[in-house]
Amino acid sequence: MKRLYLGLFMLLLLPAAGQEIYRKWFDQIDPAAERALAYLAREQKPDGSFPDAYGNSCGIPALAGMAWLSKGYLPTDGPYATELNRVIDYLLKHQNDDGVFEGGEGGAGPMYSHTIATLFLSEVSGMTDEVRQEKVAKALKRALSLILRAQAVKKPDKDQGGWRYHPNSRDSDTSCSGWALMALKSARLNGAAVPDAAIREALDYLYRHFHPQEGHFGYTMIGANRSSLTGMGLLCLELCGRHGRPETLLAGDYVLDNLHRLQGNPYESYANYYNAQAMFQLGGSYWKTYADWMYQRYLKLQGEDGSWHAREGGRIYGTAITTLAFTVPYRQLPIYQRDEE
Repeated sequence: MKRLYLGLFMLLLLPAAGQEIYRKWFDQIDPAAERALAYLAREQKPDGSFPDAYGNSCGIPALAGMAWLSKGYLPTDGPYATELNRVIDYLLKHQNDDGVFEGGEGGAGPMYSHTIATLFLSEVSGMTDEVRQEKVAKALKRALSLILRAQAVKKPDKDQGGWRYHPNSRDSDTSCSGWALMALKSARLNGAAVPDAAIREALDYLYRHFHPQEGHFGYTMIGANRSSLTGMGLLCLELCGRHGRPETLLAGDYVLDNLHRLQGNPYESYANYYNAQAMFQLGGSYWKTYADWMYQRYLKLQGEDGSWHAREGGRIYGTAITTLAFTVPYRQLPIYQRDEE
């Protein structure tokens, strides 16, 4: 009954196109999301980490934590309070003296996990008990300082303003930069003193990887991984106030025109997460068209245990990031908010 009231309340907050989609799919997406969250809770280890790929890094627990938050569950009350607090404590325990959220990486470097962990802590900040909140505030300050220092490392002109795998990397890629920029924007929404210059330089970096005629973003070059990264670039522009500009509409058109390229893509789950957020920010026919495609495709791919498998990151990652894509219209996380103007 509580979930029904929440659904009706969220419906009232949505614009017309969003209400239409919400009515059409709510009876399926809500129970699917609940099954996914229950799966994540069953798989979580007592220390807050997870089995499966990168489960003992800080990034995977942070994504799972965001998934619980995305349905309105809190660390102070409710069925997933224990699990959320385990994630918070795990991240706090694994922040090193330089401010980096570490853990068992198994990948190219710590910045992915660091930026995702920073994003989660920023989103959950203010929702925790008093003792944890004090620790979260201190950890966030150090984590954000590390992100800003990593951005300020002297790099070639084409890479300046972005981020890469390590805090001292002298090159950049748009994927890592997207997570970093989301962390900065979330922190700024939460009252952190993120310099305007940091946001501006990050956007300048992204624009250097944007094709102004075709509308796609690339990885380290404009044409690389464009099917999986255009949603990321578009979302970053939207979150930074580039609403309704020719480049954002062009990128939205590119995403919709190339959905066939997403199916079977090695980074499909990652791309869907960013596409869903970006299309929701654009709203209107962009969100309606994408949401219909997304829910129709991924609802039937959910396992009987509530999970989704992602080729790029395993079952825990796939479940968390698909849940986050599904629950964008719930708008329970500050980073999901949309400027309705």
